[in-house]
Amino acid sequence: MRILLLGATGRTGRKLMEQALARSHCVHALVRDPAKMTTRHHELRLFTGSPLDKDCLQKAMQGCEAILSALNISRTSDWPWARLRTPVNFLSTVMQYLIELAPQQGINRIIFISAWGVAETRQDIPGWFRWFIENSNIRYPYADHERQENLVQQSSLDWTGIRAAGLTHFKNKKQVLVSFHNQPPPRLTISRNNLASFMLDTLEQNLYSRQLPVVSEK
Repeated sequence: MRILLLGATGRTGRKLMEQALARSHCVHALVRDPAKMTTRHHELRLFTGSPLDKDCLQKAMQGCEAILSALNISRTSDWPWARLRTPVNFLSTVMQYLIELAPQQGINRIIFISAWGVAETRQDIPGWFRWFIENSNIRYPYADHERQENLVQQSSLDWTGIRAAGLTHFKNKKQVLVSFHNQPPPRLTISRNNLASFMLDTLEQNLYSRQLPVVSEK
């Protein structure tokens, strides 16, 4: 399958790109800085530009059958109060463009990363985690995740928003726990490797259409 991948130079996006190529998919990666791309593969096609540029986005999605987004609002460090590097409406703006442009290119399927703690799941997360979201710069991506979820739910696209628990760098393969309405209760974390694998499984097996599964690890 030919896939447009957004966020390919991020920590989760890299895992997603590597696994997609390993599964014999053709990947169109739209990146702002091609120098950050160390992967070379005959099925990888790089497009230079920002997803906030509609022309760049449209060129990158030509010929694709699905869109996978690992975009997030980033900070200058992992410190919760670190300065933002992307606009506070980055995710929702890109989603608006995707909703407009995807049908023009014959693309209906989009799978994107959201977060456990967004919208109604805020009540399900631990109190200390909720405090960080409400009192630090972490609140900006959570607010924009909710905005992008609202936008895509009003669209005609075949979408899946994957609400990931806290992301880790562990490579050990654990079983993914999928939760709806806090059942079964999610665990606190999921590895980026497992999240990437889950996204590709969702695409390949056409799972969770127009749903918002919470994913963590057993």
